[in-house]
Amino acid sequence: MSDLGKSSHKSNLVFNDLRLEGEFCDAVIKVEDIEFQIHRVVLCKCSPYFLALFRRWSTPDKKVFDIPGLSPDMMQLIIEFAYTGSVSVTEDNAQELLLAADQLNQLCPKNCIGIFQFTNICFASELQHKAYRCIIDHFEEVVFSEEFLQLSVQELTDILDRDDLNVRKESSVYESILRWITHVPEKRKGHITVLLSKVRLALTGMDYMRINVMSNELVNSNTECQLMVKEAIETICRNTTSSVAGLCNPLSRPRLPNAILLAIGGWSGGDPTNGIEAYDIRADYWINVTNDHERPRAYLGTAFLNGNVYCIGGFDRVEHFNSVRRFDLSTHVWHEVASMYNRRCYVSVTVLNGCIYAMGGFDGHIRLNTAERYKPETNQWSLIAPMTENRSDASCTTLHNKVYICGGFNGNECLQTAECYSPETNQWTIIGLMNCRRSGIGVIAYADHVYAVFFVARVGGFDGNTRLRSAEAYNPQTNTWHEVSSMLTPRSNFGIEVLDDQVFAVGGFNGYTTTYNVESYDATTDEWSEACDMEIFRSALSCCVVYALPNMADYVVPRDVLMCLHAEDETVESVDYRLL
Repeated sequence: MSDLGKSSHKSNLVFNDLRLEGEFCDAVIKVEDIEFQIHRVVLCKCSPYFLALFRRWSTPDKKVFDIPGLSPDMMQLIIEFAYTGSVSVTEDNAQELLLAADQLNQLCPKNCIGIFQFTNICFASELQHKAYRCIIDHFEEVVFSEEFLQLSVQELTDILDRDDLNVRKESSVYESILRWITHVPEKRKGHITVLLSKVRLALTGMDYMRINVMSNELVNSNTECQLMVKEAIETICRNTTSSVAGLCNPLSRPRLPNAILLAIGGWSGGDPTNGIEAYDIRADYWINVTNDHERPRAYLGTAFLNGNVYCIGGFDRVEHFNSVRRFDLSTHVWHEVASMYNRRCYVSVTVLNGCIYAMGGFDGHIRLNTAERYKPETNQWSLIAPMTENRSDASCTTLHNKVYICGGFNGNECLQTAECYSPETNQWTIIGLMNCRRSGIGVIAYADHVYAVFFVARVGGFDGNTRLRSAEAYNPQTNTWHEVSSMLTPRSNFGIEVLDDQVFAVGGFNGYTTTYNVESYDATTDEWSEACDMEIFRSALSCCVVYALPNMADYVVPRDVLMCLHAEDETVESVDYRLL
């Protein structure tokens, strides 16, 4: 427990004495017919549930609050925990206590630390795991919670030491340390050495080091910290000549991503391929994870749902498929599931509310306007309302509980139209025209956090004459499109996905050849940047992002063996960081 936490604990014990004597209580918790006199401020500190309850439903005259779904005995335990910081757990009450903790604390970045610390006391291992995963997966948000400041130095050290700590920039780890220390500077500044050693300083870059680390008084006044900075600078210099070698250096070893981008199937070298590659965004590296049991497919659709990747429809030069294959990412096993009503290559696929939607495409004879929906619980496809136009080579996404499909080819011309589907009404509605005709395009829902506006972005494609670099964004509130920055490379029939708040355009056909080129778009800067190329050059592929895998290490660059790829280790002259 932190020093501040000890002080808070003592004050709560005083409140507990007052509660037992019935003094200064300002509310009553009622469970069934049993009433408990309490102090609101104490329960608010214990659980965001009570804070929301007293804020939302409290009036000057309201003193009694009914709590449904709990037994009086369980509420007694929760109140005792709020006041004393401990709880009596037995075999008889452990499961009910777990359910109560889950009910009173809906996990989110603001409360996951408190719930984790609570489960340390009540031994609720399942909830403890969920809470800790929330801390790790949402660390950049957790840092700005009040609970973050109450972590002990050991708890914070353990968190920062993890390979799977999900941070887009290592600088956020360094800044989290400063925030924690400056909350109680006199008591915590002595921990700078152990905490700074957990920051992978070389990943922050030379400019950041110079401006934010080397100028910091805590760092400059500590000899051990100065040595860490010096070693980090030498590592940065070394990695400029051997970029992948840095993956094995503790100071530049990328953390593990909590999501990866899969590129599946496609057309390569004149034939369909079964190649599957996984993109590790933290290492900016692709690895081949091809499963030889899968049949080659191009012009397919893919979807990630419930830990499985679904490969839907497609074409193998001979057959237009209506079959669907499901790949279990944990067991690496393929399963055949229910087939679609229609054969579909050039198909558009997306996921909404736990269902997979497959729309349009080409069945070997005509371009389709039909659409269907798959429910994994029943393993059944059902037809939904047909689209207003026949579309193959279109692309689709979901946003605000609707499916959007854009562009495509109707058998005669490339399309400029777009439409959206509402599952509630089972109806398609035409939306605003794109600025140009696009077939073989990429469409993705993308949240621009700077402007807090959601966009459906349409990228690249073929207008009937040339492959396009241009991109445009649709605002559903105004039903209008506007241009955004063009891609670096023209392409059609490519993969598109959002990963780490960036849009990735993967592979495709550039007008001359299939490509393995990859680039990403950042809406905060309205700029495209090159990313690591795939190993396989291909078009007609499909991409999906997978996350929360128990075996994520199977799909990322192995951090501990990469140095075997390098025959020699470069040496760097000693650097005096004070001269930089």
